[in-house]
Amino acid sequence: MRIFFFSVIFSILATGCGWNSSSDSVGLEPEMFKTEIAVVGSQLIDVRTPEEYMQGHISGAVNIDYFSKDFETHLKQFDTEKKIYMYCRSGKRSSKSVSKLKALGFSQIYELDGGIINWRSKGLKTAK
Repeated sequence: MRIFFFSVIFSILATGCGWNSSSDSVGLEPEMFKTEIAVVGSQLIDVRTPEEYMQGHISGAVNIDYFSKDFETHLKQFDTEKKIYMYCRSGKRSSKSVSKLKALGFSQIYELDGGIINWRSKGLKTAK
């Protein structure tokens, strides 16, 4: 019983802290994501389509369409030694992008939990 209790607590703590072990990235709530990307020189990628990006994006984000045939080529322009932050509409495309980033040598990968939908739901601003 004690082992079960500790394994449940560990599981809650691990997921509550934002670590997404299935995708080898760290998920951040919008407020923490905003704080993290405020650092000068942050690498921020919006993996939505150009049309979605034009409807509103996080200021400073570079748009690289997940569905583009050149998606991985565009990812190579970023520094693998630095933290990389990314988001999409709801979190699905950014989660799928993690394996591609890992294959390119990135190890510090951060995702916006719930994507731009969650960002906006917290009243955070977007640029056009």
